Amino acid sequence: MEIVRITDTKGHVLDAALLAKAEPVHRQLRPQIPQPYEASMKDVFATGAEMVVAVENGEVCGVAVFRITINTMVGKKIYSEDLVADANTTVKGVGRSLMDFLKQEGKSRGCVSLELESGTQREQAHKFYYREGFAIKAFGFKQPLA
Repeated sequence: MEIVRITDTKGHVLDAALLAKAEPVHRQLRPQIPQPYEASMKDVFATGAEMVVAVENGEVCGVAVFRITINTMVGKKIYSEDLVADANTTVKGVGRSLMDFLKQEGKSRGCVSLELESGTQREQAHKFYYREGFAIKAFGFKQPLA
């Protein structure tokens, strides 16, 4: 398995064909991403997000969307917005490979932590995050504005 950058650090798309192949996997986690997918993702990338995919035999088997941010609580961090392994793949270790990439990327770019949020209903994902050494540090709150 190979981790391939879909964007550079400025959010420019490096591989439009792989971005297109990532859509069905990404939609397993985020079905609400507006169509057309590529345009919606370019809007996300324009705000500082980056994307990598896990590829095995030319097929996308995992997606990670992340960004490097600085805040007053922890300082510089790598924040994983989306991390999804294809539910239909037989490839093992996709999530761990993406997580290892994020950890190394954060370290190489001077981040002090890797952080993410996970929906309360995603119990299998939570088990994975615990195995990866994550701890719950806060509650996330949301209020619709429209």
